[in-house]
Amino acid sequence: MTKLDDRFYTVPELAADLGITPRTIRFYEQKGLVNPQRAGTTRVYTRQDRAKMLIILRGKRLGFSLREIADYLDLYGADPTQSEQIRMLLGRVRERISDLEEQRQALDVTLDELRDIEQQSIDALEEKGLEPVS
Repeated sequence: MTKLDDRFYTVPELAADLGITPRTIRFYEQKGLVNPQRAGTTRVYTRQDRAKMLIILRGKRLGFSLREIADYLDLYGADPTQSEQIRMLLGRVRERISDLEEQRQALDVTLDELRDIEQQSIDALEEKGLEPVS
């Protein structure tokens, strides 16, 4: 990775560093989640911008909405103690855990039902002297 200096990344450099496409960076820029500086006509990103991108990507991977990520990022620079940011994160993480646990329960019920149907189908085929398809 080639840096302009120790503090700045271009769009292609940041994309390569994070393993994403330049289009992804531009998308989050258009949504106002990152605001690069300009060096002439080139958009440049600081290490702080890189850290924000890591937060955005992790948030999306964990299922948070762009609005939730934006709310979290709004506190990123506003609270030097980061206490409000941490409290918000804790609340959102707990909500997400609860949502995922509910989804897992619903998936377990669906899987159990599908397994019952599968077994009923196998039994019906065997009663007719037919082999179930593997």
